[in-house]
Amino acid sequence: MIQLYAILDCDNKKMNNLKLPLKDMENEITQLESFIKSDIDARELKRAIAVRMAVEGKFYHEISKILGVSEFFVGHWKKQFQTKGIEGIKLGHKGSPRYLTARQNTEVIEWLKNKEYWSLDELVTYLDREFGVIYKSKQSYYELFDRAKISWKKTQKTILNLMKNW
Repeated sequence: MIQLYAILDCDNKKMNNLKLPLKDMENEITQLESFIKSDIDARELKRAIAVRMAVEGKFYHEISKILGVSEFFVGHWKKQFQTKGIEGIKLGHKGSPRYLTARQNTEVIEWLKNKEYWSLDELVTYLDREFGVIYKSKQSYYELFDRAKISWKKTQKTILNLMKNW
């Protein structure tokens, strides 16, 4: 019987990562290393590096600081890798990007309004995952925050306040 155990992230007081049996972990790291060394998009590279670090046992909060992404980003792409393999972290589309329809735009704004705190990384991941939309300019994401009546400065302050209270 293979024994799985969890690592407790004492800094954040939550379960953060499951360790795989050594053979499986080595296989996943080999797959990720091969993908990382191939000619891939910068977004795929960041996803693959985040997943590799998580598979190696690094805590999500460490990975997020190193790569400048959210813990949500790390967890989401690790889960995609675990369920779909390398295909799960590849870009969902090639070619010119789509833009949100009026209905999708409304859905995103409602999603933002229903959240307690916001991050740009989380919005980018949400749009990519749900609608296959990746904007070239950060300004497009800021405009969505604006339409939801959320200032970018407010998002930063809210996140900082949450970190202080954590």
